[in-house]
Amino acid sequence: MELLTSVSFQTLVFAFVGGLLPALLWLYFLLKEDYRHPEPRTVLLMAFMAGMAAVPLAVPFEAYFRDYAYSIVPGCSPYANLCFPIITGWAIIEETLKYLLAAVVVLWRRDVDESIDLVIYMITVALGFAALENMLFLIEPFSSGDYLAALATDNLRFVGSTLLHVIASSAIGFSLAFAHRLPCWYRGFAASGGLILAIALHTTFNFLIIPRDDSHSILGAFLFVWTGAVALFALFELLKYFQYRNEPGTIA
Repeated sequence: MELLTSVSFQTLVFAFVGGLLPALLWLYFLLKEDYRHPEPRTVLLMAFMAGMAAVPLAVPFEAYFRDYAYSIVPGCSPYANLCFPIITGWAIIEETLKYLLAAVVVLWRRDVDESIDLVIYMITVALGFAALENMLFLIEPFSSGDYLAALATDNLRFVGSTLLHVIASSAIGFSLAFAHRLPCWYRGFAASGGLILAIALHTTFNFLIIPRDDSHSILGAFLFVWTGAVALFALFELLKYFQYRNEPGTIA
């Protein structure tokens, strides 16, 4: 919070727009997957804001967990790269908060009446989280006047971290969607499995982007998220097939 109070209003505006636009672009593109039955804009906005609200909730938990890991994990210190327990803990915190806020704010509403809606709203929450997180990463380069670095950061996060949040949260959404018509106990099991998968995906990406001697790690991270993107759209098509196959005018 001290960082936000020490920068100019212009910097905050640039960072906010730079963080918001890529997320909105992804959201516009992904909402095309449900063009048959578009979601209410008010509920989409609520989901997006819920994702943004998860960021200030996550920050203190992540700081506490990081400091705790420094004190108990051998070889894990502020002078070394982030260790595996920290990146795993951060993934657990972020994915759990995104899912909890989605469940509390959106997923129980009557507007969520189709299986594909569960995926759409989980992705919207993820993009809200990514938008505010990206803004925080852009404040430093904009504050120093390094607009090229800010542009590079925004572009890299657009095709990297933002997409990772989409893929991770969609794992929960798809788990819920494919269990949508099943008994309540099975849906709870599916939600738990989806959350575990989301944490595993997030942890893997974080591990790949940690700076180290392997120059191919960043390429591996981007290959990882774009492979996940291909799987995301394939699952969307599969889900739409099962949901709309009996709808008049649908081509099988």
